[in-house]
Amino acid sequence: MKLDQLSDREWEVLTALWERPEGETLGPLTKALEPGTGWSRNTVHTYLTRMEAKGLVDIDKSTTPHRYRAAVSRADCTAQQRRSLLQRAYEGSAGKLVAAFLKEEPITAAEREELRRLLDEMDV
Repeated sequence: MKLDQLSDREWEVLTALWERPEGETLGPLTKALEPGTGWSRNTVHTYLTRMEAKGLVDIDKSTTPHRYRAAVSRADCTAQQRRSLLQRAYEGSAGKLVAAFLKEEPITAAEREELRRLLDEMDV
C-alpha cells in the first residue's frame, strides 16, 4: 500500500499502535480508540484485519489473545505524506511549501533564526 493513501481512521489505528511499540491486544486497543472514534470491539477488529491485509498491521496469532503491532513506522508514513503533499500541492517545490506556511502562520524570532541556521547549513 502506498503510505500516502492512508485514511484518517487508519492513521488513528496506527497512532494508537505507534504509542504501544510492544504491541497491544484487542481489548485495551479498543479502549484506547473508543473516545476518539466511538468504535466497538468488532469495528476495531475489522480495521485491524483489513489493515493487516494491506501490510499496515502485524498480528501475532501465536499468542492468545492476539497482539497487534504497526507494520509501518511513523517516520515512513509521515515522510510519504510530506512527499505527497509537496508533489500534489506545491509542484515538488519545497521553497513554495515553506513560503506558503510562512505567509499563513507567523513564526517567532527564535524560529526565524533556526530556519536561517538550517538553510545556511544546507547545500542549497
